[in-house]
Amino acid sequence: MLAIYVLVQSSLAVRPSPLAALSRRRHDQRGQASAEYALVLLGAAAVALLVTGWAARTNRVGRLLDAVMDQLLDRVT
Repeated sequence: MLAIYVLVQSSLAVRPSPLAALSRRRHDQRGQASAEYALVLLGAAAVALLVTGWAARTNRVGRLLDAVMDQLLDRVT
């Protein structure tokens, strides 16, 4: 009986069980940071497109730049 127990234990020590391999695959985090980085970049691009569209429809950015330039010219002259 002891010989069978030792044989089973030694064969399990050499070959990992399929459940152990599945557990390692489930907890593998490789590529997680790349996926998060890509999602953040997509979100930033979407916000930039929304702001660009808003700025193109309204003239607020142009008026702001005109006001800044007017103040700079007033201080210089």
